[in-house]
Amino acid sequence: MAEQVTFYEAVGGEETFRRLVHRFYEGVAGDPVLRPLYPEEDLGPAEDRLRLFLVQYWGGPNTYSQERGHPRLRMRHAPFVIGAVERDAWLARMREAMDDLDLPEQLDAMLWNYFTMAAQSMVNAPS
Repeated sequence: MAEQVTFYEAVGGEETFRRLVHRFYEGVAGDPVLRPLYPEEDLGPAEDRLRLFLVQYWGGPNTYSQERGHPRLRMRHAPFVIGAVERDAWLARMREAMDDLDLPEQLDAMLWNYFTMAAQSMVNAPS
């Protein structure tokens, strides 16, 4: 019987998600639309939270839930005004980060489809 490989394993595990999220937050640090949405002076804690969430979501260790409980993404993002401009800026920074990974086309598409759906679901303000 063939062993099933998770998306997490297929893309390279922890190291790939570490690179992705680090590159994403490098973009956030200089983005005039996104940076104000991160109240912490140091983006490190936000970087850790996103990395742990993505690792767990895609089949890696469940450290995120052990440390933070249920993700409740919409609730956690509710205090921030997120409209189309913020969604698009977030997606632009994530696309840049994903491009640096140079994933195989099918895996890239799966990840990008997830990010576009997730970003749209965080919108809580009219355009």
